[in-house]
Amino acid sequence: MPDYELLAHERMSHPAWEYINSGSADEITLRWNREALIRIRLKPRVMVDVSQVDTRIKLFGQEMSHPILLAPTSSHMLAHPEGEVATARGAGAADAVMVISTLSNRGMEEITRASTRPTWFQLYVEDDRAVTKDLVLRAQEAGCRALCITVDLPIVYARDREAHLGNEAPQLPFPNLNITAGPGGRGRQKGRSRKFNWKDLEWIQSFAKTPILLKGVLNPDDAEQAAKMGAAAVVVSNHGGRALDSVPATIDALPAIVDRVAGRIPVLVDGGIRRGTDVLKGLANGAAAILIGRPYLYGLAVAGSDGVRHVVEILRTELEPPWR
Repeated sequence: MPDYELLAHERMSHPAWEYINSGSADEITLRWNREALIRIRLKPRVMVDVSQVDTRIKLFGQEMSHPILLAPTSSHMLAHPEGEVATARGAGAADAVMVISTLSNRGMEEITRASTRPTWFQLYVEDDRAVTKDLVLRAQEAGCRALCITVDLPIVYARDREAHLGNEAPQLPFPNLNITAGPGGRGRQKGRSRKFNWKDLEWIQSFAKTPILLKGVLNPDDAEQAAKMGAAAVVVSNHGGRALDSVPATIDALPAIVDRVAGRIPVLVDGGIRRGTDVLKGLANGAAAILIGRPYLYGLAVAGSDGVRHVVEILRTELEPPWR
C-alpha cells in the first residue's frame, strides 16, 4: 500500500494531491486516525486451525465475499480521466461494494452501468427538498441497493491546504447535481443543508425504499437515536479527518458505539485503513464491515481500474492470506 501512495504522489497534479490528502484545520484528526490504529496491539493465539478462513458477510440481505467496501469519495477525475466509471470497474473486479458519492464526476446511472457488483449511494441532503428527493429516487432507479446519508458535514470546516490552492484547483463536472465546480463541489453558491435533523430523516424514510445508513456518527447517543429511528446501520466516520478537526479517531470511537447499539443494527467504520491488520482491528472492535477511501484513489491514480482492484486485493490478501 505505501508503494501506491508514493506512485500516486508522483503522478497526480499538485491540486489533486492536496485535495485528496488534506484534512481540516491542523489535521489533528487526520493524524489520529492512523496513530490510533497503529497503537492497537494484536493478541494472537497459536495452534488454531486456520486451514479454512471465511470473511464473507451479509448486510441488508446482500452477500459479500469480504468486508472491505469502497467509501464515497468525491472528484475521481482528479485521479483518472474516466473518474468513477474506472473506479466502478475496479470495484467489480475486486468483488467490492462501491458507495457512489453525490459529488461524483460521472453520473450515478453511468457508474452503476459500469459496475458488476451492487452499489450504494451516498447522499448529501440539500436545502432544496425537491433536489434531495430526486437524488434518492434516481439512485433507487439506477439500482443502488442502499442509501448512505452523510451527517457530519453541515458546513465545510477550515481546510487550509485546499484554500491555498486558489485558482490552481480545476473545474470539474458534477452531473448528479448538474453543476460545474472545484474539487468536491467547492465554490458552488448553494447546496447541502445546514438544517438536516431527525425529523428530516423521517421525511426521507417516507419515500426511500432502500436501507438507510447514517455516515459520520461518533457519539453513542447519536447511534442510539439512529437505531431508535429505524436506520439500517451507522458508519463510524470523521470524514477522513476532513470535517471538524480534533474529533476522535474512528477506531477509538467505535467500541462505545458498538456497545450502545448492542447488535440492533450493524456498525461500519472508516478512517485511516491502510493494512489488512487495520481491517482486522476494526472487525475485532465490533465493526461489521470496513470502508476505505484514499487507498483506492491512490490505486486509481496509478493504474485506473486495475489499481483499484489491486488495492482491495492487497488488503484482502493481508486479511486472509492465501496458501503459498
